[in-house]
Amino acid sequence: MVHKIPVGVLGASGYAGRELCGLIQRHPALTLAYATANSQRGETAQLPLGGTVTFRATDDVRLADAQLVFSALPHGASAEWVARARAEGVKVVDLSADLRIGNGASAGIPYGLTELRRTQVRGADCVANPGCYPTSALLALLPLLEQELIAPGATIDITAASGVSGAGLSPRLDLLFGEVTENYRPYGVGNTHRHLNEMRALAGELGADVDLLFTPHLLPIARGILSTITVPLKAPLPDLLGTWRARYDGERFIEVIDDLPELRHVTHRNVVRLTVRPVAGVRTPTIQVFSAIDNLMKGAAGQALQNANLMLGLGETMGLPS
Repeated sequence: MVHKIPVGVLGASGYAGRELCGLIQRHPALTLAYATANSQRGETAQLPLGGTVTFRATDDVRLADAQLVFSALPHGASAEWVARARAEGVKVVDLSADLRIGNGASAGIPYGLTELRRTQVRGADCVANPGCYPTSALLALLPLLEQELIAPGATIDITAASGVSGAGLSPRLDLLFGEVTENYRPYGVGNTHRHLNEMRALAGELGADVDLLFTPHLLPIARGILSTITVPLKAPLPDLLGTWRARYDGERFIEVIDDLPELRHVTHRNVVRLTVRPVAGVRTPTIQVFSAIDNLMKGAAGQALQNANLMLGLGETMGLPS
């Protein structure tokens, strides 16, 4: 394409921001108009997919130099810049929690779980990109929620483990190499993790009468999320995988497989790999759904680009590794 669409990245120095810059630089229809990072203004960074990017101060860029902006700014800081960009007539994909459902989202801003909200995303000028854990869990649960197959009043147990890049790039004692390597630990226990807000909100929008019990864990790896989701059902499902295969037939970025998913098969790819198993030895019909994603791709930058492609009238899969 001779004329590429200019896009910008706000908060580009973090893991998701750098991933986005790398994807944009390789995209056949996009060009990177600016990438901002106040604390690293003027610095040049290597990108995960190759190439470099030089950061500018957010206040120093003209937002309108881009047709679409990705905001990878921190939670609480993003909403202001999203509003500024929209006031300039710039489309926005917000990767923070500020505008997501369950977090005080503004009316008319679609929740960008693309395989569920594709039509709304395509016509939107602003999209709230889902969190990484909710992407892994909700896409695994979606066929059950939509078809009302879950036992009324059931508690769905979501046990998930993430690589350390999910915690962001800010230096923290508990994320030092010596604290993480050869270790495995839970955090956000007691059903208090902030990603529960959007998971509960979407389950509610779909009419589900369920409780969600979510326990995240930290893996001693850089990237990836593996979720094990235990679900009591109204009745046994005669064709377990058939339910998911029918729902996701033709979806480029959803892989329903026979084997248990592994993180090494999803890293650096914009896909969800999932499978289902029956649970033996319990009185209520129960299944376990296993879901694996790359938290920086399908859980952040990849899904954001998937949504941006739709918003810009491009092919949904353009520029995305599957």
